[in-house]
Amino acid sequence: MSALRIERTGPDSAGRMSDVHAVCFQPFWSAGEIAAMMQMPTTLGLLARKGDAVVGMALCRIAADEAELLTIGVVPEQRGQGVGEQILARGETEAASRGAGRMFLEVSTLNAAGKSLYLKSGYAQIGCRRGYYGDGSDALVLEKTLFGDGQGSGSKLITPLSE
Repeated sequence: MSALRIERTGPDSAGRMSDVHAVCFQPFWSAGEIAAMMQMPTTLGLLARKGDAVVGMALCRIAADEAELLTIGVVPEQRGQGVGEQILARGETEAASRGAGRMFLEVSTLNAAGKSLYLKSGYAQIGCRRGYYGDGSDALVLEKTLFGDGQGSGSKLITPLSE
């Protein structure tokens, strides 16, 4: 199979992004919802491709000196091959290049693969939102400094994410 390519994308790729989101999450975000998000200049869309096949996606929002990973997904047959790590790393690089010193995200306490990815990638837990997801699971709020001191992140308790 072809080498993995991570590319920035716009609203015209919302259908492909929604297709990946649908095989990764329930409920999933529709092409219309993704396109609306991608119309905003603060939103970064990334597609991962192997040859002509779309194998992963991510959406980030970048505002001032902070970024938030809104969603990231890898199609099931490509999981465990480093695709998620590469998409996440590209999102972090793009966010940092736009001035974000920190990246935030939420992950379900039930999402073992996501928690493992973020742990390997250097994220730390800074909070928990009880009953955040539709299935009643809690959301761990995670943060990673992308450069410097996180642009004035100040002193706060940061707990390493445990597996």
